[in-house]
Amino acid sequence: MKTYKHFIGGQYVDPIGGKWIDSLDPYRGEPWARIPQGCAKDVDRAVAAASHAFREGPWSKMTASSRGKLMLRLADLVAENAERLAEIEVRDNGKLLAEMRGQLNYHPEWWRYFGGLADKIEGAVIPIDKPDTFAFTRHEPMGVVAALTAWNSPLIFIAWKCAPALAAGCTIVAKPSEFASASTLEFAALTREAGFPDGVFNVVTGYGQEAGAALVDHPDVAKITFTGSDTTGARIYAQAARTLKRVSLELGGKSPNIVFEDCNLGAAAAGVISGIFAATGQTCIAGSRLLVQNSIREEFSQRVAELGRSARKGDPMLPDTNVGPVTTGPQYRKILEYIDIAKSEGARCILGGGAATSPELPGGQFVEPTIFVDVTPDMRIAREEVFGPVLSIIGFEDEAEAVRLANDSIYGLAAGVWTKDMNRALRMSSALKAGTVWINTYRAVSYMMPFGGMKSSGIGRESGIEAIREYLETKSVWISTAEGSPANPFVLR
Repeated sequence: MKTYKHFIGGQYVDPIGGKWIDSLDPYRGEPWARIPQGCAKDVDRAVAAASHAFREGPWSKMTASSRGKLMLRLADLVAENAERLAEIEVRDNGKLLAEMRGQLNYHPEWWRYFGGLADKIEGAVIPIDKPDTFAFTRHEPMGVVAALTAWNSPLIFIAWKCAPALAAGCTIVAKPSEFASASTLEFAALTREAGFPDGVFNVVTGYGQEAGAALVDHPDVAKITFTGSDTTGARIYAQAARTLKRVSLELGGKSPNIVFEDCNLGAAAAGVISGIFAATGQTCIAGSRLLVQNSIREEFSQRVAELGRSARKGDPMLPDTNVGPVTTGPQYRKILEYIDIAKSEGARCILGGGAATSPELPGGQFVEPTIFVDVTPDMRIAREEVFGPVLSIIGFEDEAEAVRLANDSIYGLAAGVWTKDMNRALRMSSALKAGTVWINTYRAVSYMMPFGGMKSSGIGRESGIEAIREYLETKSVWISTAEGSPANPFVLR
């Protein structure tokens, strides 16, 4: 069993407290690696390294073009190691190798995109309304960034958060989830191989209430970027407010996938399945609320159920597996509890509805792909994030009702619309309160497109040009070109 160490100041180091946490393979249900159980002293050490790199080290003197070139080199190294990193993530979180391989093969594009953007951060000369004055703005990096990532896609979240932060000139202390830290610790070695100066990218692992809380409280951390649940995000937001830290939050969702009667039903059904059962439903953008026009609701529900019934559960490393295990024990139990709640509230189960057990599923953390009909909008299964392979189907009569049902949620991360009517598609994209709206597709992401939520789904945006602004401060500079002294020094110009 491999034992990992923190990555601080360009070196792998033991945790100060001498404690480790077993990392479990969700498919086999047994430990496969150990990660450090970090404490506040480990965080102090990592933040000190990041602060030195930001203020005094080579990073602080490096040109933006030079930073960009390092990021391009890192992109190549990730591409060379994509298969190895993908396999590590599967061991750690149980998601399908096909999905993790796809993510890791795409991961380098974030480093290439933001590496190319690093030397294109430009201020502006302001045609100021004051005489004899030259005024301009400049954009400067915030400082040390604490990147707190979730267990479902650790390295893609590292790319989303750290590529724009490093392009902006910030330094990083990453704290991955204690349930899936190994791939981030392996990735850290690639930053050193790419030539990043010591202290620019650091990784401290451990529990959120220890290492995570110490990072959020640390006086030398300027910015927190977090991906996870809305309840944890709210706690981090309140905690960070005590020291007025900048915060970006990518939180939960209860995303509506809206199917109109005029759509391509086959494509829509495939999109619905991908939206909820891919990644075992363990994704913040899961289309967990299926809103179907009543004229096709019965037919379409059966079509989706038939597709879901064909899903193959098993070893996530195998290419023909469609549904892998739930990543963590607490999440597995939570999903089963929500299934029981749905049944008790009167929802009717037409697929799955419980734990999946067989000799081919050794770890004991599989849930049957589950579909509920006769769901009403007030049921908990229709309002609360389950984060598992559980779909609720709700009918609607017309476009107005679809919008009302879709927006009747505390969340606003994503939404899908299936229709051949492009006028309707444009109306829906405007009316839906969601940070991302997909039309006739679902779960598409790109390094070029901003991603983030409205309402309780978060604050700020990741990816796209907007992401780099999350790590920059704007400074206004005034230069007087007037000769002589002011006539009255007590009067503001």
